[in-house]
Amino acid sequence: MALDPDLEAWLSLSLLNGIGPQTLRKLLVAHGSPRNILSASIHDLSQTVSAKLASAIRDGGASSEQLEAVSQWLADPANQIITFADADYPKALLEIADPPPLLYAKGRIELLNRCGFAIVGSRNATAQGVSNAEAFAATLSDAGFTIVSGLALGIDAAAHRGGLAGAASTIAVVGTGLDVVYPARNRELAHRIAAEGLIISEFALGTPGVAANFPRRNRLICGLSHGVLVVEAAVSSGSLITARLAAEQGRDVFAIPGSIHSPLAKGCHALIKQGAKLVESAKDVLEELGALSPRLPQESAVDDVAGEHSLLQHLGFDPVDTDTLQQRSGLAASAINSVLTELELTGLIESLPGGRWQRIR
Repeated sequence: MALDPDLEAWLSLSLLNGIGPQTLRKLLVAHGSPRNILSASIHDLSQTVSAKLASAIRDGGASSEQLEAVSQWLADPANQIITFADADYPKALLEIADPPPLLYAKGRIELLNRCGFAIVGSRNATAQGVSNAEAFAATLSDAGFTIVSGLALGIDAAAHRGGLAGAASTIAVVGTGLDVVYPARNRELAHRIAAEGLIISEFALGTPGVAANFPRRNRLICGLSHGVLVVEAAVSSGSLITARLAAEQGRDVFAIPGSIHSPLAKGCHALIKQGAKLVESAKDVLEELGALSPRLPQESAVDDVAGEHSLLQHLGFDPVDTDTLQQRSGLAASAINSVLTELELTGLIESLPGGRWQRIR
């Protein structure tokens, strides 16, 4: 398909080596529009960019091969490109310090201007963390918040699944080109989000999963959201970057506390010490944001299987090893191992590294 002349001008600049979002914004301020930039003299362009880059712009910007690749991608009606000049450009991103002039989008672009809420956390999440993320996301989605996350393994993937299960769906902000699914293990989820929600990226088609791109996409995750919930995170987690960016953008930051013995709780505890709001249920988030409370699910009775095993009471909710369980319960090691296996098979507990076990609420 032939590209619209205005869109072709946007692409010719954004795909040119040496023009990032900041440089493109400076050129737009100086010249008004991409077509004006492409027709400006080298002398005028050199007031904003280097002489070498000014010369490349005057030569027409991106190559015809690059433009043809985008044109073919846009032949799919699910694919769109949104620029500063479009009414569909997310207004929330115009409030942040470094908005991308151009976004690649696949799916329901109307979600970009809905009320968003971000849920992020560890890629190596526990079963409890995954369960929490999915449950919070589903409830908040039913309350009207489109769930925003980064399509990573663990907490991000669970948040997207919960968002899709609710009424307001989900947005995945990725750090690759939209013709690349990263990580590959989330391919099926990515296809579902493209069909029922929205995937966006500021990176050109073909951009691989480069480590430096993921912290950059985090500013868009929180920029699209009224608040950010961190479910599980180590102290060095990239989720804390998202939380910091959210605070800098004036967004509310929430964190779910965990066991004092869990490395994946330490990042959340650090955030709470720094002023993040401690939450134990989705209702806590909704009350803080001033949203109307949805019909929250009632607390269910303890599973029948759980009621049969006093060992769950001795297990508590912190990670514990078999020796400690034997001391607490007075049961023989063989009996404990048998019960633990049954409880794991019924989804009430999970095994952790080091021979430890943890109860799943």
